[in-house]
Amino acid sequence: MKNNTQEFLFDKVNYKILLAGIAVIALGFILMSGGGSEDPNVFNEDIFNFRRIRLAPTTVLIGFGITIYSILKSSK
Repeated sequence: MKNNTQEFLFDKVNYKILLAGIAVIALGFILMSGGGSEDPNVFNEDIFNFRRIRLAPTTVLIGFGITIYSILKSSK
């Protein structure tokens, strides 16, 4: 009888870092949301505030960097 043990592609640490990166990406998209207007004839300046223009995209890029790091991190 053969011993068929399943091996994962990454270590446990890699998966934890990957999940953290996905959470940071999700946080960035949550920060981007909102700022709409109830009335389509009224322009709302809130879509151009610091949170949506600078903070949220930077957070998403940092999250992508974390996920790339988790993929490239070598196992011991």
